[in-house]
Amino acid sequence: MDKPQAEKKIYKNQLLGAFEPDARRRIMRLAKPVTLKLGATVCEAGGVLTHVYFPEGCVLSLLTVLDNGSEIECANIGREGAFGIFSAMYSRVSFNRCTVQLEGPMLRCEIKPLQAEFQKSPHLQDLFVSYSETLLSQVMQTVACNSLHTVEERMCRWLLMMHDRAEGEVLTYTHEFLARIMGANRTSVTLAAQSLQNQNLISYRRGLMQVKDRAGLEAVSCECYAIVKARFDAFLTPPSTANQKEKLGRTRVP
Repeated sequence: MDKPQAEKKIYKNQLLGAFEPDARRRIMRLAKPVTLKLGATVCEAGGVLTHVYFPEGCVLSLLTVLDNGSEIECANIGREGAFGIFSAMYSRVSFNRCTVQLEGPMLRCEIKPLQAEFQKSPHLQDLFVSYSETLLSQVMQTVACNSLHTVEERMCRWLLMMHDRAEGEVLTYTHEFLARIMGANRTSVTLAAQSLQNQNLISYRRGLMQVKDRAGLEAVSCECYAIVKARFDAFLTPPSTANQKEKLGRTRVP
């Protein structure tokens, strides 16, 4: 097995795998494996971050929380990224509540070593800025999706994103959980799930969801899933300059 193949197999988190080799080795020596249960809180909104989390099989959900306690997902993070990268660059306060949306392994590293690597490496500076820009684009696309698309379309987008991260495994979600994440009422979520099941796109029974027709689910989803996926597929190649003349990948899907 050649070296690139070995590294791809070892480093399950794509963002961490894109670090310069020396920086990655230093961080890997300090990172600790951790697995949290579904729904567990990683950090509260307004909380001070002390660690950065690199998912290796789990998915983290970023929730905007209002004064009355209601919340809605504005972004999610899988093995393509990390939670706490902003803290390694600038602020150490979390803007959102971060919870576990899909159980699985992740690595946790204290912020200070990552700050040190970021400050001395132009490569990491470009990489972190590129990832932060891409995550922000997901937030903006999610805002538009939540405002303009139907509950069924939004559920399709969300299920496709979870299906990507879960690698085809059965998803364990109740209607109550989906309603909270999507900022919708339970009745609307139930009707949307029933519609998708009647179209034979998913199966749903006692809190277990499974995608049966991936292509069909993509066909009835809104455009938001494809837009966000294309941006994340491209982010690991940071721009060499902030000038993006004639480079359309960050602004629209070709």
